This record gives sequence, C-alpha cells and structure tokens, in this order.
Amino acid sequence: MGMPYASPWLSQLSSLTLTRLSSASVSSQSFSLFSRNYTKIKVITNFSTKRQLKQPSFKTMASSTQVDATAKHTAPYGSWKSPITADVVSGASKRIAGTAVDSHGHLFWVESRPAESGRAVLVREAEKAGEEHTDITPKEFAVRTTAQEYGGGAFTISGDTLIFSNYKDQRLYKQSINFKDSSPVPLTPDYGGPVVSYADGVFDLHFNRYVTVMEDRRLSSTNSTTTIVAIGLNDKSIQEPKVLASGNDFYAFPRIDPKGERIAWIQWGHPNMPWDKTELWVGYISENGDIHKRICVAGCDPALVEAPTEPKWSSKGDQVNKVYVLKVATGLITFTSIPKSYSSNIVLETSLGLEPFIPRTDYPFFGQQIESVNEVKAVYSLNAEFSKPLWVFGINSYEIIQNNEGKNLIACTYRQNGRSFLGILDDVQSSLSLLDIPFTDIDNITSGNHCLYVEGASAVHPSSVAKVTLDDYGSKVVDFTIVWSSSPDSLKYNSYFSLPELIEFPTEVPGQNAYAYFYPPSNPNYQASQEEKPPLLLKSHGGPTSETRGILNLSIQYWTSRGWAFVDVNYGGSTGYGREYRERLLGKWGIVDVNDCCSCAKFLVDNGKVDGDRLCITGGSAGGYTTLAALAFKETFKAGASLYGVADLSMLRAETHKFESRYMDALVGTDKDYYERSPINFVNRFSCPIILFQGLEDKVVPPDQARQIYQALKKKGLPVALVEYEGEQHGFRKAENIKFTLEQQMLFFARLVGNFTVADEITPIRIDNFD
Repeated sequence: MGMPYASPWLSQLSSLTLTRLSSASVSSQSFSLFSRNYTKIKVITNFSTKRQLKQPSFKTMASSTQVDATAKHTAPYGSWKSPITADVVSGASKRIAGTAVDSHGHLFWVESRPAESGRAVLVREAEKAGEEHTDITPKEFAVRTTAQEYGGGAFTISGDTLIFSNYKDQRLYKQSINFKDSSPVPLTPDYGGPVVSYADGVFDLHFNRYVTVMEDRRLSSTNSTTTIVAIGLNDKSIQEPKVLASGNDFYAFPRIDPKGERIAWIQWGHPNMPWDKTELWVGYISENGDIHKRICVAGCDPALVEAPTEPKWSSKGDQVNKVYVLKVATGLITFTSIPKSYSSNIVLETSLGLEPFIPRTDYPFFGQQIESVNEVKAVYSLNAEFSKPLWVFGINSYEIIQNNEGKNLIACTYRQNGRSFLGILDDVQSSLSLLDIPFTDIDNITSGNHCLYVEGASAVHPSSVAKVTLDDYGSKVVDFTIVWSSSPDSLKYNSYFSLPELIEFPTEVPGQNAYAYFYPPSNPNYQASQEEKPPLLLKSHGGPTSETRGILNLSIQYWTSRGWAFVDVNYGGSTGYGREYRERLLGKWGIVDVNDCCSCAKFLVDNGKVDGDRLCITGGSAGGYTTLAALAFKETFKAGASLYGVADLSMLRAETHKFESRYMDALVGTDKDYYERSPINFVNRFSCPIILFQGLEDKVVPPDQARQIYQALKKKGLPVALVEYEGEQHGFRKAENIKFTLEQQMLFFARLVGNFTVADEITPIRIDNFD
C-alpha cells in the first residue's frame, strides 16, 4: 500500500524554519518536461499596491544531512558524479492527472508514463498491501483530453461505470471498471479526427446522461466553439451531443445538484482569463432535460472584479441543497442556499483576498425582479488562496464531507506565502482546524470512505497521492499513507538532496520584494575548493500566471548533486502570494519577470552564494519567453536554454489557441509594447550562447517561434543550437526526450560557460558558431 505515516525525522524535515539574514551579511526543477515509440529527434545545427519592505531572507524548508567534509573528494563545481542520472529523472517523471473513488471506496487515478511515450493510464489501487495496482485502460487507449490544449478532467466514475476521453480520437468512451478486460464503448460521434474534445464531465443520473464541456474545432482550430452538452447513456445508437448552454467563449465545472433539478456552471469570455473575471450561473432543468430557467449568481456585476470557480452542491442529507464556489479574489468562503422556490438565496463563493463578496440584492430573473434578498453568510475569512488558476479542467480544491456524527464539514486546501495547508472548515461555527500532514504542497483532494486522498509533495516527498484518515470528528489525522508516488525509489538518493531555502529578495521597485527557492550544491562525496563559487542555473516558471513550488523534484537534484546551485523564481505575477502580487505583471510581462529574475541572480551573487561569471537561465513556455527576454534586454546571464519559449509576442497572439489568444492583452498592452518586448526584434542585443528545444506538434507556442530566433541568432554569429522533437506538444512527455533535453542543457552550459568537464558520458550535439 505504500509508506506508513511519516516518521519523526521525516516530519521534522518537512517543517519550515526561518533564518533571517540581512542582505549584507548572508555569505519545481519541473522543467515542464513530460514523458516508447522512439520518435525522431531532430537537431537543427549546421553540420558543415504598496507592500512593506521586509529584510531579504532565506527560509530553510528542511535540514540538510550533515556529512564529514574530510571524507569528500575535492573537485570543481559542476564536475561531480551523481547517481541521479538523466535516466533516473526521466523515469521519475510520471505525472498524476486526477483521482476518483468508486462506489466501493476504491481509489482510481490517471498517471502519465514517460516510458510509454507519455501515455495516460487509469489505475485502480491494489486491494491489499504488497499487491500490484491494476491498469484499467487497455493498451490501445489513453485517458487524456486536449480541450483548451492543457486538458484535465478527462475521466469520471459513477458507481461501476467509467467515462473517459481517449487521446487518439478525443471521443468519449464508456467502460465497466469491475469486469476484467472490459472493452471501452464509444459514446460520441466519430468526426474523422481529434477535432472535438470533452472535459470536466459529470453523471446526470436523473436523465441517465453525461453532462460535460465540449470544445469543437471542426470549423477553426484557433477559434473553437465551447459549450456544455449532454450525452445519452442508454441510446442504442450514437447521437450528436445535446447543447445545454452556449453563447459564451468558455465554460467549466458543470455540476448537477443531488436531486437532478438544477445545474451550476462557470462561464467567462474574452478578453478575460478564468482567474480574472468569471460568472457563476445556476439553471433549472426542465422535464425534457433542457435548462429552462437560469440566473447569474456571482460575477455578473461589471463593477465588481471577481472570479468565482469550483461550484459544488452540498450533500443529499441537507434539507436545502447549498451551492459552494471558490472565488479568485480575496480570502473568504461565503455561502447561501438555493431553495426550490427560486428565491434569491443563491450565492456561495470562496475568494482569495481580504474583503467579503457582497452580492447584489436584485438579480433580474428572465425579465422578472426577484423580490427576496440574497442572504450571504461568510463561513470563514483568511488572507490566503483557496483555489488556483484554471489552466486545466478538473481542479478540486475542496470536498464536502461528513463526520461520524453526520455533520457536514468542508475539507479544503489553501496557500499562504508559498506553502499549502489542509484544513477542515465547520461552516456552522465558522471555524477552521488545520490537519497535520507532512505535505507542504497540495494540489487536489478527493473524499473517500472516512478519509481524504490528497495529491501533494514536500521538500522530501516527490509528487504523491496520500490517504489521510481522520478521526470520528473529522478534526485530526490518525493515519497518513502514501498510495502513489511519481518516484517511489527517490528516497534512496536522500543523502544527495539539496533542500530548498525560501528566498525573499529586493526587486528593482523600491519597497517590493519577490520570492524564490534556492537549492545549494549538495553531494555527500564531493566538495569544491574554498575559493570557488558554484555556477547558477536560474529557472523562470511558465504560465506566467502560475508558480513554482519548493518540493522534491529530481530534475533539480540532477543539477545540484553535480555541483550546480539552482534557483526557482516566483517573480512578480506569480500565484501563491495574493492577488496584488499576481497583478504586478499586468501590462508589464517581459519587464517585471525579467527584472525579478535578474534581481534574484544578483542577490545570490552579492551574498556570496554563486559565481557571478557563471550565471545561466532556463525556462519553458512563458518561462522560455522570460529567458529570451532576459538574454536580449539584460546582461546578467552568460547563457540560456529556452524550452518551447516565445520569441515573437505578435506572432504568438496571432497563432496561439483560443484559450490564450487574448491572454496577453492584459499582460503586454499596445502594439508598440508587443514589438518592443519581443526578443526576435532585438537580435542585435543578444550577446551569449543559447540552446532551444521545441516540440513539433506544439499548438500553444508553434515551432516557428524557435526556428525564427534560431536562424536570427545563427546569422548573428552567436553559439546556438535547436533541438526539435517529433510527436511532442507543449511540454515533453517522452522519457527519451526528457533525458536528452536535460543532458544537452547540462553539456551546453558546461562547454560554453562552466569551465569544467561533466562526469557523465554525454554525446554533444553540434553548436553552430562554436564547433
């Protein structure tokens, strides 16, 4: 079954201690790479608001293992030999893509497997400890949707029935999960290719149908149509999906109430992203299954900036069902109920900031005025983030559970200052009880039989799923067991682990600090001379509305165990630190992120942590853009690696998929800004080596972005290389490509700026204008 509850030393390692150091006295990699048919690797080279300023600081996430220095070999930083090889990293790059519990209490999850070219497989937990987990997905299928390109919410289980999106054709299939070798049966039409995708579905038991979000790209791949549709489950022949809600740009979270009488959903339109401004709607279902009345519950007032998300109905045991929803804005959970009489008590939302949501009291109802007044009750107020940006479907940040006394409680996760917490909310008493678990980072939670299944990680735990068993009152943890791990063998390398230090450093804006996780070099067998400072690899995360997290990631340990320092930056604009922090990037993408990355590197140099002559930068997607922009507009870094990064903002705006086609409007600004912040327009300012990696099936950042900057830098005479992967999209999923990317970055930096020889046997690719 997995690991037992964390031992005392493990709990101690996962605790957060604070060491405050003055600026003068201080002496997640998650490369966005994913996961065997060996695809062709094509290497393109020429073979012929105001925030009080705090003192900069380092917060140590865990204590490093002490090793006798006299037993170590002295060797240059970057040249150390490590058992954490690129093969180990690529093999440990499994990703979790959702969990569910069936009617018998069995846990299911979808895992992406790099060794199978990134194939996503639904797995059932073993019945007994020591037994093997069971694959549910047949070999010729894969559970993955490409809705909005990033997917998510690709499967749902009700009773013994599974419905999932198949990656190859994007059709929905039905499968029994209780019969061995059960064959999936298609539910949706064959449109001759993967041009219609489905995500975030739920069962509607009253009408024996499946209600889901549908994205239709038959008329346009860049301007798709998104709707909420119903798909019959008892039809003898496959029918066209029945449209229930349409007319807006985007939809998410269709949720049916327990009585089958109402449906809640989230919708939004251009130019907003789902964390900027959304609307929560509730519709009433007619006898023929249509939505015949609907009302906007939250987000409808144009004067209020709010983004309700994750609506959920209370359990069948309630006398009146309540609808819950999170709101990306402040830090509150408020709720009210929706009685069957259609009166206006219909708001519940959770937010991410400081002020309560006050709803309007006069919602129009199909031309009629609702006479009763909305009653809003704040469940709990906290300056934290209870949800996260809706990049993928299927986010599940909270669950409504019952304790053994039959009392309804809300199990929720939230983030404060870069750390996750798990708690139990009592909405009657308006109280929050924290649950003590070893995870410091939590993604989603799923309720089981008298337990919670928590997707999480920490500085000493890789991405995992844990079973958290609560006491009878639902207020304390009585058992914590790891059920699934992305890297179950990772702990055998624990003596090599570099543990993250949370850095708070000054930015170029007076009074503003930013954050990063710093990982110093760590290897029990090696040390460098006292005169040498380590080379630094700085990573800029993607998004950019996202964040990096201080968790165990073998991609980072690959670098630090070889003698590199590594820093993962949460530049202004990142999530996890409140809305004000996130909005620092509005109108300033390519400025704030670049400045903060440079400020972080300078901070580490000034405090004696790294070698200022060996500063390198890497990033994927939006992080690749920050990498290229930092190399074009600043002189801080000596080399860079861009993974499917953006070189031309105007081209991206014209060619990217619909979901992000207006994303940059708020991040960049005018046409002049688009031009002036595009690295491709300022090739003359580049002055250092760059290596580029690109998937040829990428629809988010098309391959022309990498090709154009490669050709321009090659023509300028700078050392440059481009690696293209057939069969890869936005983010690399195949083990061989993850390995190749990691090794070639290491070797590229070592050859051009490192002044050392790597210990691994890596065959170098040719670098234009260098070899």
